[in-house]
Order: sequence, then C-alpha cells, then structure tokens
Amino acid sequence: MRIVALTLLLATAACTTPFEARVNRFSALPAPQGQTFAIQARDQAKAGSLEFATYANLVGQRLTAQGYSAAATPGAASLIVQLDYAVSPPREKIETRQGLGYYGGFGGYRGGFGGWGGYGGFGARGRFGGFYGGGFYGPGFWDPFWGPTEVYSTTQYNSFVALRIDRTADKESVFEGRAETVSRSGDLTRLVPPLVDALFTGFPGNSGETIRVRLPEQRQKVMTYAPG
Repeated sequence: MRIVALTLLLATAACTTPFEARVNRFSALPAPQGQTFAIQARDQAKAGSLEFATYANLVGQRLTAQGYSAAATPGAASLIVQLDYAVSPPREKIETRQGLGYYGGFGGYRGGFGGWGGYGGFGARGRFGGFYGGGFYGPGFWDPFWGPTEVYSTTQYNSFVALRIDRTADKESVFEGRAETVSRSGDLTRLVPPLVDALFTGFPGNSGETIRVRLPEQRQKVMTYAPG
C-alpha cells in the first residue's frame, strides 16, 4: 500500500510540473501603432503546411494582442515576421536515484526484565539487547535515504521557437528572439504553444537579456488550426 501511494504521488507530481523555457531576445521594435505584419517561414521547407499555419496563427494572435495589426498581404506589411521551430532527435540521459529501504521497528517491552527489539535489515525485523523477556516488535518503516541506488535512463528532446522581425522599408532586423526547452516529449504540437507563450512573456523584453520563464501546467495545450 505504501509503494502504491508513493507511486501515485510521484505520478501526480510529474503531471503538474511547470513548463520551463530559456528565453533570449534582442529588440529595437517600433511602437505598435500603425505597424502591420506578415508571418513567413524562415525555413522554406515548412512554408505552406498546415502545421506552419497553426503556429503562425498562434504567433499572429500574440502580436495582435501587443497592438500590431495583420497586413492584408505580405507586400503591404511594414514588418515581416520570420518564424522557425524544431525539435532535436531523442537522446538518452543517465541518472540515478535513491531507492527505498525497509527497516524493522523498535521492539516493545512486556513484563520481566526484557530487552528492546532492534533494527532489522532490509525487509526484516531483528532485536538488540541482552535478556529478552517477552518483548514485541512494532511496525517497521520505509526510509528513502538508505535504500539501494538505482541507475536509469531517460529520453530527452531539445526544442525551440525562434522569431526574427525585419522592417520592410530597409530590410533591417528589429527583433530577434528564441525560446528553448528540454523535455521528455518530442511532440511539437504540445511544445510549440508554451514556447510561444514563453517568448511573448514580457514581450519584447529587455534587449540582450536572457531569462527563464515558468508556465503553469494548465497552459500547456495542443493547438489546432481551422482554415478561415
């Protein structure tokens, strides 16, 4: 029962772990008033796909919330937003953790000149002392610090979302930002939305600053795209 309870506790903790990303940004963005944007794929191999349209729509929503307006056509935009995203191949990371050990409890005392029960070994109960006069053994306990060391491996992925915003008039870059994270999932539909959220946290940010952004678990949602 104790093992089951501990397993459920660890599973619950894993499900509620906040999303954390490393974000760096460089910005010389003009004030949003009167500025229009168009979003393009920085990697042309991604252009035109429904996946790219899904993430571009998400970025467009964040820019609109900042006060920028979507242009009717790319040629009419004062700002060109280049979007890129990717996830790395899986890699294995070796880690260790302390296992659980079980110890016998202290023995009781009952009548006569009895001794005290002692510590038992793993999964056992022993006694310690001189004369034993009818002592009894109490319940043992689980100790998370004295169990055997376990070596195990986990699969990890590196993923990122990057934005570059160029001024149409002179092709100069006015914003460069990147959010990246390490996770146990390689599913971009679950990784890109919180990475975009992290990139737009405190947008446009202090130029040249690198920060860590933590998002609550409930904001990690799979995004869908419905063509208008």
